[in-house]
Amino acid sequence: MAKQYLFLILSLSYLFSPELTAATAASQAGASKKAINFIQSSCKATTYPALCVHSLSIYANDIQTSPKRLAETALAVTLNRAQSTKLFVSRLTRMKGLKKREVEAVKDCVEEINDTVDRLTKSVQELKLCGSAKDQDQFAYHMSNAQTWTSAALTDENTCSDGFSGRVMDGRIKNSVRARIMNVGHETSNALSLINAFAKTY
Repeated sequence: MAKQYLFLILSLSYLFSPELTAATAASQAGASKKAINFIQSSCKATTYPALCVHSLSIYANDIQTSPKRLAETALAVTLNRAQSTKLFVSRLTRMKGLKKREVEAVKDCVEEINDTVDRLTKSVQELKLCGSAKDQDQFAYHMSNAQTWTSAALTDENTCSDGFSGRVMDGRIKNSVRARIMNVGHETSNALSLINAFAKTY
């Protein structure tokens, strides 16, 4: 019963987290049609366009029609989601009644998601430096770093998910962790696409 209760609390904390609630209830009132159209058009080039529009439309007033702000916002949203997932997975390590393989997989996943957060943070920093680049060489240097860190974060997320493969791992823990990691992975993939698009504008 305690295990089920903690699982329910953690699930609800995610469903009603500020970032998810804001995105779900995102109103485009006040956002210019031009900005919304820009986001929708840009998101078509991503792997998960519907998620892209859903996650970023709320920030249309800040993004306007700037590829730079679009990429920065997508990366910030991804980092926020990764941090939320990190907290969720870390809490699972304290759950009682887990199978030995589940405990090992969760611990490994915590390490991977920690790396994800670290790499996305570095990518955010590199992307900001792109904005202050004095010439094309500086821009290309920082952009390459941002692309590399974001791509590495995506690899970490896939590694975490792979740790729960196999029928022996089937269950609520596997489903819950994989769903969250998949979401972060999709956001990361979209952010990388938008970063790549921004790279072509300089």
